[in-house]
Amino acid sequence: MSSGPTDPFSGRPPALVALRAAGLGDLLTAVPALHALRDAFPKHRRYLATSASYAPLVELIGGYELLDVAGRSQLPDIEDLDVAVNLHGSGPQSHRALLALHPRALVAFASPGAFDNGPPWQRDEHEVHRWCRLLDNVGIAADPTRLGIKVPLDDRRLGGDDVTIVHPGAASPARRWPPDRFAAVCRAERALGRRVLITGTKSELRAARRVAIDGGVSRDAVLAGTLPLRELVALIGRAGRVVCGDSGIAHLATATGTPSVVLFGPTSPACWGPPADRPQHVSLWTGHRGDPHGMHCDPGLLELTVDDVCSALAQLPCRPWHAGADLMRRSAS
Repeated sequence: MSSGPTDPFSGRPPALVALRAAGLGDLLTAVPALHALRDAFPKHRRYLATSASYAPLVELIGGYELLDVAGRSQLPDIEDLDVAVNLHGSGPQSHRALLALHPRALVAFASPGAFDNGPPWQRDEHEVHRWCRLLDNVGIAADPTRLGIKVPLDDRRLGGDDVTIVHPGAASPARRWPPDRFAAVCRAERALGRRVLITGTKSELRAARRVAIDGGVSRDAVLAGTLPLRELVALIGRAGRVVCGDSGIAHLATATGTPSVVLFGPTSPACWGPPADRPQHVSLWTGHRGDPHGMHCDPGLLELTVDDVCSALAQLPCRPWHAGADLMRRSAS
């Protein structure tokens, strides 16, 4: 796919829009594809259609203007749209929303009745590889290992190699390991002389405080609902390690190179986990598949014990936060 010329009438370069209007982890799985598009269309005006709440993340990915689509029934018009890329799903709704903008070319998976020119959707495919394959299909080389984003400065100086981030929350109850087990992990990490910080959203504050109380962690170490996204990325990028469920925080750890232990329940890490060939990231999964949106903790997730998690944490390699941050800056450039 070739890069279009500058419009001779407006004098402006043509535009490209990539749609990824989903959650934090979803957006981070599209980072390699977004890097590839930025490289393939260096002279285009590039837009990333997502929620305005992810504006700091769009900046840290680099090379895109944010197009806020949260709560919209249709996408806003884009002048002289050359290429539209659907990194959101397999259609047909998202396909039709992009086609309504009248791009010269649409890059998307095939969807009967909506778009026939794309490759077939594969259900059991890692989300990162899915979007790279989509671009490869149109001749845009996409490297699935280019997961890095820039790491902002840790202005609050919360991070450090001795810090363990415990993130007990997840989007659905099926993916939330019991709070008392997270509390036991907190006690074990503190016994090793590590500082424990507990993160989460505002809605997860109550659960975070329960983990802190039961885990012997001070109240001021509970950061749930207090960190803007940019500060959260800075903290994750400079922590010693992260332990969490299948959540956006797991993807942030991967994007910043921070060692992590990620607990999977109803969903296989082969589809949503960190790269299997990176020893700084450990995925724990018992092989049970279930409903990732279920209203009760998945039975497979319950099979994971505190000892399993502590053992995995003990095996993580240590690295100074600054080395990881420098590495991620290079990989995101």
